[in-house]
Amino acid sequence: MSKTADSPKHTPMMVQYLGLKAKHPNTLLFYRMGDFYELFYEDAEKAARLLDITLTTRGQSAGVPIKMCGVPFHSLEPYLARLVKLGESAVICEQIGDPATSKGPVERAVSRIVTPGTLTDASLVDDKQDLWLLAVTTLRNTAGIARLNLASGEFILIEVAAEQIPATLERIRPAEILYPESWTPNFGVDVARTRQPDWYFDFDSAKRLLCEQFEVASLAGFGAEGLKPAIAAAGALLQYAQATQSGKLPHLRGLTVEIEGAYLGLDLATRRNLELTETLRGQPSPTLFSLLDNCVTSMGSRLLRHTLHHPLRDRAIPAARHGAVEALQDDYGRLAYDVRKALRGIADIERIAGRIALRNARPRDLASLRESLARLPELRAPLAGTPSALLQQSFAELETPAEALELLVRAIAAEPGAQVRDGGVIAPGYDADLDELRSLNDNCGAFLVDMEVRERERTGIASLKVEYNKVHGFYIEVTHANVDKIPDDYRRRQTLKNAERYITPELKAFEDKALSAQERSLAREKLLY
Repeated sequence: MSKTADSPKHTPMMVQYLGLKAKHPNTLLFYRMGDFYELFYEDAEKAARLLDITLTTRGQSAGVPIKMCGVPFHSLEPYLARLVKLGESAVICEQIGDPATSKGPVERAVSRIVTPGTLTDASLVDDKQDLWLLAVTTLRNTAGIARLNLASGEFILIEVAAEQIPATLERIRPAEILYPESWTPNFGVDVARTRQPDWYFDFDSAKRLLCEQFEVASLAGFGAEGLKPAIAAAGALLQYAQATQSGKLPHLRGLTVEIEGAYLGLDLATRRNLELTETLRGQPSPTLFSLLDNCVTSMGSRLLRHTLHHPLRDRAIPAARHGAVEALQDDYGRLAYDVRKALRGIADIERIAGRIALRNARPRDLASLRESLARLPELRAPLAGTPSALLQQSFAELETPAEALELLVRAIAAEPGAQVRDGGVIAPGYDADLDELRSLNDNCGAFLVDMEVRERERTGIASLKVEYNKVHGFYIEVTHANVDKIPDDYRRRQTLKNAERYITPELKAFEDKALSAQERSLAREKLLY
């Protein structure tokens, strides 16, 4: 059958879907429809098989039955996690138009693209392992490798001999590898692989794109000016990352050039036989990492993992670390105890900051960040006056960002909702308009009682009622026996067998505010957030 978006035989909704799908032909497209994300045709067959969900056939488009399957919108993340573990990617398409005002299908657009190397959602990533998106290309016998940790903003380049690619990839352990489509690579590691057009790796285009991202005239300041293969890989990497995040990446502010000779050289077989972070059978334990990892925070666990895979040649840095450990263990480990105690209240600030930069942080991320920043003085205090230069540096760097903490305290509720759409995220007192909308929503009953008392006094009708129902809204009910007592500003809304129902300008104004208060309150919270 023909599945082109311009086919006149397709329904308007399928024309919209096929137009979006044509831009992402090799990726599963999750198409938002009401409370579900739906997949159609081949995507539906593939997703049903991978996710073990029901495949159905409903209706027709262009004379052919539509195969489809779907998942509830509030349960999307676990399904994405399963796809990513299988090395699959997914395009998330959201409704951006208003169903009440749309003529034809509601306007939709791609909100994000989820791939194994671009995950930032806490529910989808291993909190003890860095997630690297990596690109590789070659120029003659030199391989240029660029890697990006989207959660932290680390962007690292390195050039190695082409035959060292497998060993370098084993050291980095990327989640996804990008490479030119003209290649037939043998990377030696079992990870997700994504082919990209060769022109993504064009040096001149890559250099221009990187300079635009970092707002610089050249890359010389990063020490990367002469690294042609690495810059070509970095350009392809940045272009891919921007496409998956639907825009620029403000937390990517520079490059780090890694020197191959800075670390002890370990070939692929040696690294695997040492079982640093994975056994020969691919299990996470027993390994050197599982033995040593007593870190309180996930940030510490990731740093430990990185350090084990990157043993330094420069002795000065390990010596400084040993000095810090010695200082922490002095006086029977009192300092270490105090520091570990304070660290127990610290969230994964690194990844929260990354999600904030990518504009996909959740309300509870901000609450966790607030609580973590508030605990920095407790973490910092034991480090004052320590003889270790490294701990003195940590003392200076752990100064509380007072302005950011003050904003989080004022703006975010003590226990915010899980999602912005749930409401209850912005703290009372932060925004006057939001407080008014919440007051209308919360104090509706009190207003009706107060108005009923006032109207009974004004009219002298003791049986007068001010009430509300979902069909007719707000109204003042007066029995037929008292109709002659109603004021001139009463307007008839409904006639019953034994009574008349009226509306007044005051009650109408309140109705207009109250009926939309909750909707407007949620919209205001989303805007403020």
